Amino acid sequence: MAEIIDGKELAKKVRKELKKDVEALKAKGINPKLAVIMVGNDPGSTVYVRNKSKACEKVGIEFEEFLFDEKTEEAELLDLIDKLNADDSIHGILLQCPVPKHIDVNKAFRRISPNKDVDGFNPINVGNLTIGEDAFISCTPYGVVKMFEEYNIETEGKRAVILGRSNIVGKPMIQCMLNKNSTVTVCHSRTQNIGEVIKEADIVIAAIGKPNFVKAEMVKDGAVVIDVGINRLEDGTITGDVDYENVAPKASFITPVPGGVGPMTIAMLLNNVVKAAKIGK
Repeated sequence: MAEIIDGKELAKKVRKELKKDVEALKAKGINPKLAVIMVGNDPGSTVYVRNKSKACEKVGIEFEEFLFDEKTEEAELLDLIDKLNADDSIHGILLQCPVPKHIDVNKAFRRISPNKDVDGFNPINVGNLTIGEDAFISCTPYGVVKMFEEYNIETEGKRAVILGRSNIVGKPMIQCMLNKNSTVTVCHSRTQNIGEVIKEADIVIAAIGKPNFVKAEMVKDGAVVIDVGINRLEDGTITGDVDYENVAPKASFITPVPGGVGPMTIAMLLNNVVKAAKIGK
């Protein structure tokens, strides 16, 4: 039976260390602060923003919300980002997704200063990650890397198969695993014989948004299985991209959903805000 990677406990440990960092910064007169922008009233986004606010409060990071109506023009959003970029009291800027279709989200990400881009979506941070330079790393992949480090999971020379190629998780995860010296294969909607590809993996990272997609027969004995998926079923329950109950007996390590990668995503956001505050000093 797999060892369960407890994201809740690890996130708690990360927050404890960050709280010390925040206190040290405040002693120097630096008050780490995160600005979160939300356009529209997506119910999921509302919950995520509330969770981020609570997490900031736990470690002493100041938090300010900027809420826009869904009909807000792109120019108004960009104007706010410019003002936040110029505001020395703001260390991190986060644009909550999704945004309404009339707004070019990539244009907005490009507008956020790379030094305040705590989500790691500005092309400069993406590029720095790619060439191995210091960068703000997208929070979910960064959380997965921290899990590997905390649980002493060997990545060097291992075959890592990543399911999904999104800009938020899949693509930065590819680079993170390359930087950890894994041999990386990416599967997506056009991949043929996907089950056979997954079966070759020492490490499986599922981030495709399809409930219980990864079945036990796709996973080799002893594989490490990281489930990034969060899917709400018709009965209201939450499940991941992995058939947890049947895959867990075959894996060496596995993340649950909920309670796995999710808490680490927010923990690494806080980590990035503290890092930004240190840069800002």
